Amino acid sequence: MAKTKRRYVCQNCGSVSTRWQGQCPDCSEWNTLVEDAPATVFSMKHDLSSGGRAIAFEALDAPSEPLVRLPTGLAEFDRALGGGLVPGSAILMGGEPGIGKSTLLLQSAGAVAKRGLSVVYLSGEEAAGQVRMRAGRLGLADAPIKLASATSVRDLLTTLGTMDPPSLLIVDSIQTMHSDTIEGAPGTVSQVRGCAFELIRYAKENGVALVLVGHVTKDGSIAGPRVLEHMVDVVMSFEGERSHQYRILRALKNRFGAVDEIGVFAMAGAGLEEVGNPSLLFLSGREEPLAGSAVFPALEGTRPVLVEIQALIVRLQSGATPRRAVVGWDSGRLAMLLAVLESRCGLNFSSAEVYLNVAGGYRLSDPAADVAVAAALVSALADKPLPTHAVWFGEVSLAGEIRPVSHSGLRLREAAKLGFGIGHGPTEADANSSGLNYRGLSRLANLVDRVMATA
Repeated sequence: MAKTKRRYVCQNCGSVSTRWQGQCPDCSEWNTLVEDAPATVFSMKHDLSSGGRAIAFEALDAPSEPLVRLPTGLAEFDRALGGGLVPGSAILMGGEPGIGKSTLLLQSAGAVAKRGLSVVYLSGEEAAGQVRMRAGRLGLADAPIKLASATSVRDLLTTLGTMDPPSLLIVDSIQTMHSDTIEGAPGTVSQVRGCAFELIRYAKENGVALVLVGHVTKDGSIAGPRVLEHMVDVVMSFEGERSHQYRILRALKNRFGAVDEIGVFAMAGAGLEEVGNPSLLFLSGREEPLAGSAVFPALEGTRPVLVEIQALIVRLQSGATPRRAVVGWDSGRLAMLLAVLESRCGLNFSSAEVYLNVAGGYRLSDPAADVAVAAALVSALADKPLPTHAVWFGEVSLAGEIRPVSHSGLRLREAAKLGFGIGHGPTEADANSSGLNYRGLSRLANLVDRVMATA
């Protein structure tokens, strides 16, 4: 009998190694390789071309039932999902510890249960008493939720098999679930993959909306095998800074709706509160204009959000190496933008420290923020405030050109709705229906001249 080969699986990225190492060769994380059960290798004499059951194929134009979504009771949650929960779908929600994942799901479960639908909430991390305590604080003590604290997938599926399938099943979290048919401790790659597969199969066969809570690694990605994100229908990220009360629910993958839709919440004493107009939250209510502050109309999915970008320039007297600090934006893109301003516009940032911040704990990934960041940097360098009623957007190329961006008309209409009167952006922008006084920019040098001429 051949000797069984050992294999070690990285708990961070899922890569497989034939020997244990202190550092994973793929993701470079330390002490993440754990011995796993060996994969079964079938002999070549096992022929899979017979012995199975025939599969019934269907045509694309075959009649099917219309998609009926299940509202969660939270409009911002429904918006991020694309309109609500889809029966038979699997949703994976990740986020940093303490960000409010369990609070959000408990509020949604309470709202669904109060409408007379069956909801099962399984907690693998907290005791049932702890969940009841949180429910009482949220005003959901009377919600008819079927609550349990367990970690065995076999026990859960056996119990669900003795009752009618619920409308909503929440498992918090998938890393705590354990299957006795798979070797390994809870949270290992094989356990997470196997438990998720069994739960997703139950949800698909019985038309149950399944929500799995996932832990995240220190870089913000969902822990466990990458295949877990491929198995589910929707991947959501709950983001926010602990020092701020605002939370953003972002859809990273959605088979039933648009990607990058967001829902905005505010953490309060009675739980998460919905924010209908997030633009007002990310704009500081200052009474007089300040140098180094520019307003950018960001776009998250189909929702425009106005955010404030703040810049600070500190001149160094000695020959020390200047510092670059960024909060809420890509530090590599800031370095590129500073290089373009120096090379194409003749500005000197090499002897100054540069600090950039996106107000309100918001994180920007939209390339259209280049012009707003450049306007804030030039304003801080010249110590000249920008007009408080102006917005800035556009993408900057390495040649110093300002390129058009998507949905410029939607960005400008949101700015006009909030009382802004002037828009600065690419010359090709669609500003006809915005009602703003739009001033196009073709090159970054035009922006510098416009900021320097500001009274």
